[in-house]
Amino acid sequence: MPASSSSSRDIQANAQDLLVQLEQLLGSSRVLSDAERNEHYRTGYRTGEGNALAVVFPGSLLQLWQSLEACVHAGAIIILQAANTGLTEGSTPSGSDYDRPVVVINTLRMDTIHLLGEGNRHGEQVVALPGATLHKLEKQLAPLQRSPHSEIGSSCLGASIVGGIANNSGGALCQRGPAYTELALYAQVDARGELQLINHLGIELGNTPEEILTNLEHGNFANVGPLAYPGSHRRPRMASDREYVERVRDVDADTPARFNADPRRLFETSGCAGKVAVFAVRLDTYPTPKRTQTFYIGSEDPAVFARLRRGLLSELATIPVLGEYLHRDMFDLAAEYGRDSFYLINTLGTGNMPRFFAIKGRIDAWLEKRRFLPRFLSERLLQKISKLLPQHLPRRMLDYREKYPHHLIVKVADDSIESTHQWLQAFFAKQGNSGDFFVCTAEEARKAMLHRFVSAGAAMRYQAVHHKRVGELLPLDIALRRNDMDWEEKLPAEIADQLEQRLYYGHFLCNVFHQDYVLKKDADPEVVKKAMLTLLDQRGARYPAEHNVGHLYQAPDEQRAFFEQLDPTNTFNPGIGKTEKTRRCCSCG
Repeated sequence: MPASSSSSRDIQANAQDLLVQLEQLLGSSRVLSDAERNEHYRTGYRTGEGNALAVVFPGSLLQLWQSLEACVHAGAIIILQAANTGLTEGSTPSGSDYDRPVVVINTLRMDTIHLLGEGNRHGEQVVALPGATLHKLEKQLAPLQRSPHSEIGSSCLGASIVGGIANNSGGALCQRGPAYTELALYAQVDARGELQLINHLGIELGNTPEEILTNLEHGNFANVGPLAYPGSHRRPRMASDREYVERVRDVDADTPARFNADPRRLFETSGCAGKVAVFAVRLDTYPTPKRTQTFYIGSEDPAVFARLRRGLLSELATIPVLGEYLHRDMFDLAAEYGRDSFYLINTLGTGNMPRFFAIKGRIDAWLEKRRFLPRFLSERLLQKISKLLPQHLPRRMLDYREKYPHHLIVKVADDSIESTHQWLQAFFAKQGNSGDFFVCTAEEARKAMLHRFVSAGAAMRYQAVHHKRVGELLPLDIALRRNDMDWEEKLPAEIADQLEQRLYYGHFLCNVFHQDYVLKKDADPEVVKKAMLTLLDQRGARYPAEHNVGHLYQAPDEQRAFFEQLDPTNTFNPGIGKTEKTRRCCSCG
């Protein structure tokens, strides 16, 4: 018998043995090996899909550990996944060219959040298990008048807390920087191929994996305290990026404020992109402001907005809570193709959105298999329904849409409200600072932010509804240098001529932008993307800024080295950042 045939049979036998073992550990209902039934979990939120031996759903941390042990012993690939809301295919398999069976482990059933701190310090930190969502954390902290790192945004889609940490996700809140912690409990496969459990939470939980994980799950904590950061300076480990405000205020720096591959913020689980299995993270929370005020700003001159950004960051005693940008073209597209999403969130609230999107995802997967039905049927039906809905945006926002191509939503809190108001009045009174602003009512502020949020899905809807006449959607998220005043993109004709739509929105005070391009029907997306990235390189921009490399971007050298240090045998999420998918033997036998 040929060696390759024998090897193939051994792999098949090991795979079947692994399935049996996983079913014994978790129960057959928690192990989906049928390709039709598990397709939803093998398919990326926006693009991408791949093969898997099974998708499994452990219900406890101990079951997660035992599942990892079984997969490592069988030589399988492990891909950790929570809500699968990432936009760069980072939490699903990619293709069918892996050299080992792939097991996807979904963590959403393990969603406990423990609040730390006693008395009036209760809730100043939390310990979140791998399936805990931002939305659940928001609800748990609300009675304590505290808030998590990220608020409205991806939390509406049920994004997990650990997912944000694993990708150094940014978000809209410019006082808080990327999601980051140096305090975590995680498992990794070492160079000998052995699974290790590492407790860097700064909490005594026991000695064996069984003790540690059981105590963690049930909140049996002892001696919760600081933990030293490794290295010469030996400072206490941080549970958030406490240095970010100082960094974003440095408006003369020739580097971006934040981006996923920033070596400063690659540490153990932070930025790990699924190269280790995260059991828990310990994070800071933040006092909820007593008062907030939102200003809606418009201008026809991008240079005015550049000066505005520098001033808001460098001249105020306290920087704004957020500063969200929307170009008029994106404003218009979101008003038409995000209207139903606006109404759904406005009516149902953010708490019901994860369930809605999960149901919609399963329906879409079922519909796509019915070849006799038109593509993107649910999107087209929802778009038709949205045309029946009345105008949803406030009159003053629509007036600014007529006057100005550039729109900015600035939110400030407490003692900075009046000083920011006065600063804006003085700024627009200066000669050359064309534009204006208005002070939002509470309803205007809520609707402005919701309109900005639904813009993220509007381009996807537009491309789906018009897929017969337009090409693919090319989404980029980029971080410009902090001293870059020339922030508005200027494309050469050879690129611009291949675009049907250019859509710009983003986190303006951080100089981080989402740039969605709907290509013309005959445009080659790989060629266009390569040309776009070359231009960004020339500008000193870094990318991706928020959604991490996934399977769509090449990881830079420092990030690639970080991945290899975390996962020397390439057991977890191989191929991420366009790295190799094959097993690395290192010193394992």
